[in-house]
Amino acid sequence: MNIEKKKITILGAERSGIAAAKLAKANGALPFVSDLSDNNSVIQNCNELAKLNIDYEFGGHTDKVFDCNFIVTSPGIPSDAKVIKTAEDKGIKIISEIEFAAWFCQGTIIAVTGTNGKTTTTSLISYIINNGNKKCYTAGNIGLPFSDIAMSVKPEDFVALEVSSFQLDFIERFKPKISVILNITPDHLDRYKNRFDLYIKSKMRITKNQDENDFFIYNGDDHNLPVGLVSETINFYPFSIDKGLRNGSFIDEGWILFNRNYETTEICSVNNLSLKGEHNLQNSLAAVNVAMNVGITPDSIKDSLASFKGVEHRLEFVREINGIKFINDSKATNVDSVWFAIRSFDKPIYLILGGLDKGNDYSKIKNEVKKRVKKIYAIGNSANKIYNYFKNITDVEIVNRLEDTIKKGLAEASYGEYVLLSPACASFDMFKNYEDRGKQFKTIVKKL
Repeated sequence: MNIEKKKITILGAERSGIAAAKLAKANGALPFVSDLSDNNSVIQNCNELAKLNIDYEFGGHTDKVFDCNFIVTSPGIPSDAKVIKTAEDKGIKIISEIEFAAWFCQGTIIAVTGTNGKTTTTSLISYIINNGNKKCYTAGNIGLPFSDIAMSVKPEDFVALEVSSFQLDFIERFKPKISVILNITPDHLDRYKNRFDLYIKSKMRITKNQDENDFFIYNGDDHNLPVGLVSETINFYPFSIDKGLRNGSFIDEGWILFNRNYETTEICSVNNLSLKGEHNLQNSLAAVNVAMNVGITPDSIKDSLASFKGVEHRLEFVREINGIKFINDSKATNVDSVWFAIRSFDKPIYLILGGLDKGNDYSKIKNEVKKRVKKIYAIGNSANKIYNYFKNITDVEIVNRLEDTIKKGLAEASYGEYVLLSPACASFDMFKNYEDRGKQFKTIVKKL
């Protein structure tokens, strides 16, 4: 894609916006970065832009935003933000950072979305492919912006790309060779006018440009997936825990199998998996599906499934003190993630819950909390909502600081029990992001 001398406005001066600006500059464009915020992170990033002679503004959007050929928007900016609406009214094309980066990527894109499990599955796919003697980059919502690595990817390489609904809202020609939808449950309804159907449509856009040369891998057990809306020309490869499949990966009598036109390949026993829990079984099936469709051998897949260690901030064991285990699940930013987290432990839990609420329905975890959670420490903007919902179900205490919740957990939990950070909420009320929340949790625990 030739963007030389094109005037490109980039909305957002955090990781993806800075990466997009550098990519635009490297390809001869004239990027301009604009951010509504004036926090320390944005100021530091803009200082970096200044050293590269990239124009910018922060602390508000001026009319200079609209003096461009097109706009690249960051996922943190709502689609109904005033700056977006004004640009649309002016007829200016708006694309997401993953769309922009894809223009410059020569390798095979494997795009993974879903409400839960994206980070683990994206990491696992990359791990399996790299262990199978092929090169695979890991990027997207997982931490490294796609724009950072797009031009480094060779034609024979792969990119395992974690993508969110916000990024998919502004794709135009984004065309992954393999698209993966792990599941769809209500989330981010604050961004979708409390309409689950709009959120579903956003996720399904991952298949928008795929054709007969591409693969669609999806959860065959998820009834929320409107698979009938996907083009029939795409190669469908579902995965399932509950049923056998003509094409795809599934469980049969404790074994992971892969079928292609009913021709069965045995991968491994479910006992072979390093990742435990039903949700990780689904994640592993999705990864097997991808790996078999990019030519990784079954033996190599088996070895990788046994040796993969998981990802940071997702049910991450931090430390054991006096028999009390501290678990960092900061990546759990919705209620469904917390449901899986609670069910992963067989001993009582002291649960740190709360943050920036996204329209959460806590009734989904009511029964699990009643059975397994001894006490909830409610934090952040949603603390009062959590307290009022759970006060008659289990012991609940509102705590102002993360450090205090951890100290209370250590003092109140007993040998064999868990202190679990699994917030069900976004982090932006108290932290930079979920990584910052998880790292602070780990730092505090390690200092105890």
